[in-house]
Amino acid sequence: MSRGARRAGAGQGVAAVRLLVTLSLLLGVVEAQVIGVLDDCLCDTDSIDNFNTYKIFPKIKKLQERDYFRYYKVNLKRPCPFWAEDGHCSIKDCHVEPCPESKIPVGIKAGSSNKYLKVANNTKEFEDCEQANKLGAINSTLSNQSKEAFIDWARYDDSQDHFCELDDERSPAAQYVDLLLNPERYTGYKGPSAWRVWNSIYEENCFKPRSVYRPLNPLAPSRGEDDGESFYTWLEGLCLEKRVFYKLISGLHASINLHLCANYLLEETWGKPSWGPNIKEFKRRFDPVETKGEGPRRLKNLYFLYLIELRALSKVAPYFERSIVDLYTGNGEDDADTKTLLLNIFQDTKSFPMHFDEKSMFAGDKKGAKSLKEEFRLHFKNISRIMDCVGCDKCRLWGKLQTQGLGTALKILFSEKEIQKLPENSPSKGFQLTRQEIVALLNAFGRLSTSIRELQNFKVLLQHSR
Repeated sequence: MSRGARRAGAGQGVAAVRLLVTLSLLLGVVEAQVIGVLDDCLCDTDSIDNFNTYKIFPKIKKLQERDYFRYYKVNLKRPCPFWAEDGHCSIKDCHVEPCPESKIPVGIKAGSSNKYLKVANNTKEFEDCEQANKLGAINSTLSNQSKEAFIDWARYDDSQDHFCELDDERSPAAQYVDLLLNPERYTGYKGPSAWRVWNSIYEENCFKPRSVYRPLNPLAPSRGEDDGESFYTWLEGLCLEKRVFYKLISGLHASINLHLCANYLLEETWGKPSWGPNIKEFKRRFDPVETKGEGPRRLKNLYFLYLIELRALSKVAPYFERSIVDLYTGNGEDDADTKTLLLNIFQDTKSFPMHFDEKSMFAGDKKGAKSLKEEFRLHFKNISRIMDCVGCDKCRLWGKLQTQGLGTALKILFSEKEIQKLPENSPSKGFQLTRQEIVALLNAFGRLSTSIRELQNFKVLLQHSR
């Protein structure tokens, strides 16, 4: 063997050793920094991992496959309200395939966004439906008095309770999408258009002054040696509510990034794509060294977001435990099974021993707390509107769904008194959930559950790469 060949071989061997050492260090540092008790609550990541793996993940995955939860009506053609759009992504994987009307279960197709009975609707579509006596999520076996209460509620404008800008499901541009046939994954959508969306979310809606720069923001000016410590010094000086707001957004961002890393286009042979986990992409987004310590912080915020939505599910259980709630699609046997599975998940959520205590939020003087809560709500509602500025349809679909799911969770957490007063056999105008909110809530939590599970998978892959 020539001296050059030996030298090349030795160089390759050194490179291989360096790679193994890097992967080994990455695993160790990620594990070291994404463990322990989370800030602003008394829960540790190991407890969440075990609870999610053995109790939540298998069941929520099954629930997402049920007809009631797999079809989501969304308007992907709403214009961006904040800036001139850069144009839609032309990459084929950005495309969303709408579901033909003929494929939608009759009970879903006949229902409207927030009215469940024939008495509350007078459109011809409802009259024509053979199941018009029992629509949407509410059982039709109601007394006349209950129906009158329902009509009163139907007239009630609950926009003050919404944390999201809801799509008008009656719009001709709104279409049903089969979420199972349009999975969230890496589409290739990136660059200035994507940065602009996240930059607007963080810089204009997270209570942050412009003089404080967020770590790893590609649109921020260079700050020399400052690797984000000044940002976190500012963040820790905020009140609990504003810290929570930032962590929710950061956790959502981390969750979405994890989905993209876990469902990445690895190769395409003869037009057949192969999707799977991409360790290199995971490392780029979460490696403590490459992200200057920011990656593990974001992953901890993912766990925090999981806790918030878990708490919301445990709180809203009484709403669904009432006999009036049916989760109606038109298939009686399947609907009963779906509700049984959902109630089973709620029982599990209530059994979790280390819930986030939302009572610690907005607990100051009544006037100040009310003002802060309204500011909190409006900031989040603005973020839901920014989702209409995402240029990739598939990214927009999942961004809108997960934002609406989190907004619904916040609505639940701040409606505890109204939920406690719900009547057993009639609707209440004090608290209601539309089918769109229900589908978004459970699918959004399903995405978080999947993120926690995928993070465990990446740890295993890094271990095997040593």
